[in-house]
Amino acid sequence: MCDIHESVAPRSTHGYGYKQGTFSTSNVPTENVRRSSPRSLVSHLYEIDVKIPVRDGVSLSANVWRPAEGTAPTLLIRIPYGKDMESPFGDTIPNLATVLEAGYAIVIQDCRGTFRSDGEFAPHAADRTDGEDTIAWIAEQPWSDGIVGMCGTSYLGIVQWEAAVTNPPALKAISPCFASLDKYRTPWYSHGGALSLSTVTWWCTMTYTFDAQRSLSRGAGTADVLPELGRAMLDLNSLNEVLPTGEVPVLAKYGKWWSEFMAHPAHDEFWKAFDLRPAVPEVEVPALHIGGWYDHFIPATVRDFVAARRQAGTELARAEQRLIIGPWDHISQSGVYPDRSFGPMAPARALRLGRLQLKFFDRWLRGDTTALDDVAPVKIFVMGIDQWRDEQDWPLPDTQWTDYHLTSSGRANTSHGDGTLTTEPASKVERDTYLYDPRRPVPTTGGACLPTTNGFCGPVDQRGVAGRDDVLCYATPVLEEPVEVTGPISVTLFVSSSAVDTDFTAKLVDVFPDGKAINLCDGILRARYRNGLDREELMEPGTIYEITVDMAATANVFLPGHRIRLDISSSNFPRYDRNTNTGGVIAQESEHQMISAVNHIHHGSDHPSRIVLPIINRRVSQ
Repeated sequence: MCDIHESVAPRSTHGYGYKQGTFSTSNVPTENVRRSSPRSLVSHLYEIDVKIPVRDGVSLSANVWRPAEGTAPTLLIRIPYGKDMESPFGDTIPNLATVLEAGYAIVIQDCRGTFRSDGEFAPHAADRTDGEDTIAWIAEQPWSDGIVGMCGTSYLGIVQWEAAVTNPPALKAISPCFASLDKYRTPWYSHGGALSLSTVTWWCTMTYTFDAQRSLSRGAGTADVLPELGRAMLDLNSLNEVLPTGEVPVLAKYGKWWSEFMAHPAHDEFWKAFDLRPAVPEVEVPALHIGGWYDHFIPATVRDFVAARRQAGTELARAEQRLIIGPWDHISQSGVYPDRSFGPMAPARALRLGRLQLKFFDRWLRGDTTALDDVAPVKIFVMGIDQWRDEQDWPLPDTQWTDYHLTSSGRANTSHGDGTLTTEPASKVERDTYLYDPRRPVPTTGGACLPTTNGFCGPVDQRGVAGRDDVLCYATPVLEEPVEVTGPISVTLFVSSSAVDTDFTAKLVDVFPDGKAINLCDGILRARYRNGLDREELMEPGTIYEITVDMAATANVFLPGHRIRLDISSSNFPRYDRNTNTGGVIAQESEHQMISAVNHIHHGSDHPSRIVLPIINRRVSQ
């Protein structure tokens, strides 16, 4: 039986969670009906563990806030991490009080096979039909006006796309935050084919822990696995060090989706079955895309926005895609980091991100045609000048794509080498050389990764890592005028190697007058996937190949006195797994099978290696 409590919306600031003891499922007496202090004009009923049936007979559990009288549009959140968590949503979506006071109903549902929902959990496997059936159920309820929107972050954002491609009639708008249409490219592998190691080990360990706890609570499973998983969660860096990668003991022992992820390193039919990009023409709803410059979903955020704006199924859906990007990572939206703070306007709360989303839903769920009149289609935070700016499209219409060529006298190793970036094509034919030893990988130093990687993500001073001889650095002279770089970033390299397979990494860096070097965006390419992620083509040692490394996107003004720098290497560990350089199945290879690779970056008239920067020429207010 459901627990029903009549209430009015409290002034909670904990996302979609209440302070413990107010509406906690473990603390509210099932026999009582409780009214909170009057703080809102909108009265709601709160139902715990409502069972929602889906087409195969499985029941999914949801907590429901619904109007005590009349009908309302509904915001649906589907979560695999527990709908009863006190504050699982951070600052990326409107808080509960705001939504209820605005007159919405809310449904927060445990995904299939998680926490209080029945069935077995397999990432993404049933989210499409479960989302479609849940939306249909909501539309049929007497308290629903038949209109549904969805919001949420990360996996909670991905499930919105899963539902949207089925085009359920009641779904009118979505707001995917830090999400992706293509699960291979983000988050499990990457746009360059390398395994997103630290993300996958953390996520699998966490979800296995939830799964094991759930099994024990239902009288299944064994208790011995929980201590193992607990120890693994406390020492993820050691977990990332284990070789072969595919045989991390606690994860390989638990099996399930870890084993499947490891068995499919290419973008093969397994991953194509989860790829929603071909289904974008089926999407007929507006979407508010939310991302962070230091979130590992940022390549997908901007590409999904562009794809939906060009390919969505109706003119309205194409025209009403919107985009917001802040100086945030996947966990924190404060804009404050040890090596770089982006100022008082950077936090999501300062932007009033929740209010912006509510305006979006007011437009498409409540029919308020003026709700978005003062909201631009694209809102981005421009770093360097640390200001929010409204735009009309992405990439920016006035972008000037500019080649910055790599040059040196063959000694670009470390930030003290002679590598330079120039807008003039290099005439001298030269190459830079470094030794990539997978036993001594370049450590992850910030970037668009989870803080579980090494305790730090986002903007981190690169001076330590740029002192390694296996890192090539190419920098402009000190700038006399500001240079704005806003848009997608890529680097074209002419490379050769002593190995049949290796990785190439690229990182864009803002070098300050005092020498501090702050990373902006980066990327990686596994050479065997240079002609496509769905097929492997090994290299011929010594042969020169032209490759392109996708470096995601950024928005930054390089101020006078600064320098623009590009760092090239062959590893970024443990954000990505190490290439063993053998051409074999990397996840199955041990340390003694690894070999070192002598890698070359060629540049000059015959091999114009270059980074392509999206330059915006506008007057900059600092």
